[in-house]
Amino acid sequence: MGPCTPLLILFLLSWSGPLQGQQHHLVEYMERRLAALESSDDQWHCSQRTQAGGQEVGERLAQCQDQSSRHAAELRDFKNKMLPLLEVAEKEREALRTEADTISGRVDRLEREVDYLETQNPALPCVEVEEKVSGGPGTKGKGRRNEKYDMVTDCGYTISQVRSMKILKRFGGPAGLWTKDPMGPTEKIYVLDGTQNDTAFVFPRLRDFTLAMAARKASRVRVPFPWVGTGQLVYGGFLYYARRPPGGPGGGSELENTLQLIKFHLANRTVVDSSVFPAEGLIPPYGLTADTYIDLAADEEGLWAVYATREDDRHLCLAKLDPQTLDTEQQWDTPCPRENAEAAFVICGTLYVVYNTRPASRARIQCSFDASGTLTPEKAALPYFPRRYGAHASLRYNPRERQLYAWDDGYQIVYKLDMRKKEEEV
Repeated sequence: MGPCTPLLILFLLSWSGPLQGQQHHLVEYMERRLAALESSDDQWHCSQRTQAGGQEVGERLAQCQDQSSRHAAELRDFKNKMLPLLEVAEKEREALRTEADTISGRVDRLEREVDYLETQNPALPCVEVEEKVSGGPGTKGKGRRNEKYDMVTDCGYTISQVRSMKILKRFGGPAGLWTKDPMGPTEKIYVLDGTQNDTAFVFPRLRDFTLAMAARKASRVRVPFPWVGTGQLVYGGFLYYARRPPGGPGGGSELENTLQLIKFHLANRTVVDSSVFPAEGLIPPYGLTADTYIDLAADEEGLWAVYATREDDRHLCLAKLDPQTLDTEQQWDTPCPRENAEAAFVICGTLYVVYNTRPASRARIQCSFDASGTLTPEKAALPYFPRRYGAHASLRYNPRERQLYAWDDGYQIVYKLDMRKKEEEV
């Protein structure tokens, strides 16, 4: 109610006369009119407040518009400044790309020229070491050291060239082994993934291994003791591998501890023989493959082992093993250095050591040692492998196929070899 309402009410209540009977109705009428006036007054004040709020919102919107316009202008200026710089950067990028392509072409051309020069002027051969070293403890066989090996076959071939390669697929981790049994009647493929594992994959044939879902086609063979490194070998229906024997200083983890060779029957899934390898202070034979301490190999002559010891930590050692009893028949100190060696294999009684660099580049056979003395270092070929940008974790020679099964940074590769007679001139 407005400020005049009480005065009107007092006036009407104090007024008396002929209209006193209608006083009540008049008072009600005046109260309704006053209420209507007060409502109109409230609406007016509300309208005033709304108008003030609208003006404030309008001012804020105007400020936002001003800021947006200012920011848009700044962005336009920044864009105008950056466009020339981006054009310059794009031109420089194209120039760098062209220069990189040119350098790559020059490197390829230089590499071909180096390969040609090396074929015309081969690297100096390794010099045989005549020093005799006594055998270590635990030798089960004769263990003759550094004596000439009397070959039991008429194998007289050596490598002349690593001719081609075929990358089959990528299966497993960066280090592992895959191979066939060179003495087996079947075409089974054996895959041993990792440097410390106890389960091998067995595929019925090579085609099954190349499938996209190859693991579904494979059976699994679990060995009783985990293997060490990538030096395993499948030969004559048996899996030969090295394990750390239980006990010993440091729980068998020290490098000076010997390793135990296991002969595992793949069909019966039982261990048929074991032997402590007759060498103490074993160290990795390959400078670029630190997890392998004994690398087993097979050729036309039988079973071999490549290793190294602290006694001569610069060169590789070679041993001839009896596949039936695991006896060490003979041992040799080879002239092949450990430094930058990544893998090795044996063909016709000759050890071939593959070298690389860190970071990985092209692999090359750079040292060979013939246990029979037939192939002299001067006549040994030192071929490159086809270009690959990884490093071999393992190489397995198959005498029947004259091929190498390689594990290169998780890729499974087959290398075909060209052979020649050992007596032929290079």
